[in-house]
Amino acid sequence: MGGKYSSLDPMQVEVPDIKNLLGRDPYLQPYEKEIRRRYACFKDILESINENGGGLDSFTKGYRYYGINVQPDNTIICREWAPGARQLYLTGDFNGWNRESHPYNKQEYGKWELILPPNQDGTCAIPHLSELKVVVETQNGSKEDRLSPYATYVVEPPKEEGTIYKHKFWNPLQTQRHIFRNRKVARPASLRIYECHVGIATQELNVGSYDNFTDNILPRIIKQGYNAIQLMAVMEHAYYASFGYQVTSFYAASSRYGNPEQLKRLVDRAHELGLVVMLDLVHSHASKNVMDGLNSFDGTDSCFFHAGPRGEHSLWDSRLFNYSEFEVLRFLLSNIRWYMEEYQFDGFRFDGVTSMLYHSRGIGQGFGGHYDDYFSLGVDTEGVVYLMLANYVIHHFNKDAVTIAEDVSGMPGTCRPVTEGCLGFDYRLAMAIPDKWIELLKHCSDEDWDIGNIIHTLTNRRWMEPNVAYCESHDQALVGDKTIAFWLMDKEMYTHMSTLSDPSPIIDRGIALHKLIRFLTHGLGGEAYLNFMGNEFGHPEWLDFPREGNNSSYHYARRQWNLVDDELLKYKYLNEWDAAMNHTEAKYGWLAHEPAYVSWKHQSDKVIVFERNGVVFVFNFHPSKSFPDYKIGLEGSGEYRIVLCSDEPRFGGHNRIDVSVPFFTSDEGYAGRRHSLQVYIPSRCAIALAKV
Repeated sequence: MGGKYSSLDPMQVEVPDIKNLLGRDPYLQPYEKEIRRRYACFKDILESINENGGGLDSFTKGYRYYGINVQPDNTIICREWAPGARQLYLTGDFNGWNRESHPYNKQEYGKWELILPPNQDGTCAIPHLSELKVVVETQNGSKEDRLSPYATYVVEPPKEEGTIYKHKFWNPLQTQRHIFRNRKVARPASLRIYECHVGIATQELNVGSYDNFTDNILPRIIKQGYNAIQLMAVMEHAYYASFGYQVTSFYAASSRYGNPEQLKRLVDRAHELGLVVMLDLVHSHASKNVMDGLNSFDGTDSCFFHAGPRGEHSLWDSRLFNYSEFEVLRFLLSNIRWYMEEYQFDGFRFDGVTSMLYHSRGIGQGFGGHYDDYFSLGVDTEGVVYLMLANYVIHHFNKDAVTIAEDVSGMPGTCRPVTEGCLGFDYRLAMAIPDKWIELLKHCSDEDWDIGNIIHTLTNRRWMEPNVAYCESHDQALVGDKTIAFWLMDKEMYTHMSTLSDPSPIIDRGIALHKLIRFLTHGLGGEAYLNFMGNEFGHPEWLDFPREGNNSSYHYARRQWNLVDDELLKYKYLNEWDAAMNHTEAKYGWLAHEPAYVSWKHQSDKVIVFERNGVVFVFNFHPSKSFPDYKIGLEGSGEYRIVLCSDEPRFGGHNRIDVSVPFFTSDEGYAGRRHSLQVYIPSRCAIALAKV
């Protein structure tokens, strides 16, 4: 677990709130020394940043020091970190592509600097949108073209010019820059996230734009009752089909959707509508691309990455960052600050956290839940400390910021504060939930579903460590897998989704179960809820980006909004249900409340009953049995009414329940609750009741 860290006795290190952590989970007490050691490593780096990096504010604004920065008098200062290089030069349109006329001057600690004074008329020596390259002279004397790691705008070349992305100097006139008019949005108590991808947010056979998303998709998201968006594939990636997970230019917002000012307009408009805006952040690895990526920037195997096998991810075919290197920390932490300041993002979903936490990168490593898995020599201290630093920085500069960890290992303390010696995330993705739903749909008829096992999967999370619950994300939508809608109805989705078509048991079952699966996950599975774009209405096809294997087709790299907008198609029912779930949650706030109390889980009846924040949820998953006067227990007393019912006609239901009928509790306790009442619960139906 070692690294360049403190030699202090960990037990002497003061962790502000470790007693709170150990008090909540006594099973962590044998690992107190290790928790204190991690915190000591974190404090070491923080102190080094303050002493050697100019303080946290300056250190995390490395983009103002490195890269190509225009000063108030139009002087341009170019700086790079390339410790393995013999010499650096700047070349481009501005100097007729002379590769030696503008050498950088070598500074201390592997830094290089070049100052370009203004033209005689006071304008910048490099015009806006000029193409630039950094020429790196390696130790063996070769001169290699590279893109600046801090490049803020890179574009795809014309097809006749190859595939290497081009750095275009972004310095528009002040009148052409977007000015933010709306404040960042405070973190809502209940987070309802719409996971989305700008490029596929169009039904046209092309790449969608920031402007299309701003004008046409944001209103849809608001209508559906979501209060947060999670933008995927924004950090520039040369290979579109990588879904944004092979990042080549970390500071460049992808130009395939538009320019930086258009992304700023998108974020600003989202804030105006009250949406929290999160970025899918990829700091777990980087593309292996050399000519337009970070790889071998200074001509060596290391620089930003570990040298040798430790610097390569064998499954992802990508490079792994060296989190113990001071300038790598500056690069990554400043990258976070860049998106917070320049684009006004409110939070981040961290991709590939498991890979960062363990030397195994999670490959072939099973996590059975024993704490030794999380506090052993297999844990990568440098990755742990980087995540602590990242969360500390984010919450230091925006107390309302949201951070989410994509981690399958379940490391204790992932979603507890750094001051407890933990990672500091606000949420982790409940990744076992979609796996469970897909497993059931793939291998088991719903009449054989194990109700107890489903409940266990939905409730199996650490106390006071919030989870984002979801039935399916982009992972389940990708080609090679199927969405829930496709698993349920693929045999007839192309023939029986019209409201004018003959009744279909397959479609009827599919719509009913699609609603129940989502509602059960929404109510029981976590402290936030996530949906991937299109799944709210049961998008009928998988997602597949244009690539060599599909003749570069955009047919599956889009969302067919026309399907949900067509009043004659049944997709509208699923869409209406999605909106109703979210708007009902917005009123009653179950996500913001402590986990639900499950009072009833009956295997043969296939009935589930639970309460959360005063709302009583009743589910009947039975394929054929309906239950009149089904007795349920509940804690509250008085008059209750149905506030949501999946059997309403507007949701594609059969109208078997009169939702206007009130319910009055009995003082007779039942199922471990103080009161009871009786409800009619038809087959494959869910209702939610709340006090009047």
